[in-house]
This record gives sequence, C-alpha cells and structure tokens, in this order.
Amino acid sequence: MSRFTEIKTEELNKSPFELIGSDWMLITAEKDGKANAMTASWGGLGVMWGKNVAYTVIRPQRYTKEFIESSDTFSLSFFDKGYKKQLSYIGSVSGRDEDKISKSNLTVAHEDGTPYFEEADLVIICKKLYAQDFKPEFFIERENDDKWYPNKDYHKLYISEVKKILKKI
Repeated sequence: MSRFTEIKTEELNKSPFELIGSDWMLITAEKDGKANAMTASWGGLGVMWGKNVAYTVIRPQRYTKEFIESSDTFSLSFFDKGYKKQLSYIGSVSGRDEDKISKSNLTVAHEDGTPYFEEADLVIICKKLYAQDFKPEFFIERENDDKWYPNKDYHKLYISEVKKILKKI
C-alpha cells in the first residue's frame, strides 16, 4: 500500500522558498536501472508555457547530471527536518565513489518509472521540457558570476513540467 496520495498543484500549501531554500530537496533520476540523487537548495516552482513547472540547476561535475541527461523524468523529494543529516551526506559524497543512497538508509521507490524516496514527505515528479547552460555573458549582475562561479563551472538550467505531486499520508 502506498504511503502517498496524489495532490493537485494548487493544493501544495508550503512555500517553495522554504521547501527548496531552507528544507532542501533531493533531485533523483535513474540511468541503466540505477538511481542517483543529489541535494539541492537552489531552484524554483512556477508557471511556464501554460504548465506548472520546476526550475532546477545542476553543475556539470555532479554525477547526478549524467542521470538527469539520460532520462526524460526525475523527482524532487522533500523531507522533514529530521533528515537533514542524510541530505547533507548525500550532498557531500559522490555516487561515483560509493553507494551513498544505501549508506544514507533511504529507500528508493518508483512512480511511473521515476525514482523517489519513500521517506520523503512530499515528492514532485518532473518531465524535462527545456535545458540550457548558464553563460557568463548573460549575467546582468556581474558579481554573481564572480561570487558563485569562480571555477567557471556553470549550472545547467532545467525547466520541467510538474507531472505529479505526491504527499505523504
């Protein structure tokens, strides 16, 4: 029996600023039958092209980027504050080097073939619509380039349709 129920986007009643910026999220995708996740505290939720969307950004060196690139869908999993230690661990260790998901004691589940975490309180299933690399010439506030990209490892922006929102029962 599923521990989640699907809710409509307009039923999401938590601030995206809190969800993403304070609580953090795990971005999870699958490639060749293996799931990988990364912790993120940058991104957003909104409306684009008449669809409810999520905005996610991933640096090129992140292993999870390979998984996002090879899949049409991915998930954003949000947890209660009791999981901060696991989220910090997943954000500081590469899946290239070890099986960080099993070491974090989190459980991968799937919704319509997209991996997410059973321990999450809220899950957003996303389908990629658009991707573009950040470029230094497009910074209007030049100090953001210097401050956030001293190594010139620019994020790739993904705009993805919110296909489903699952809330823990």
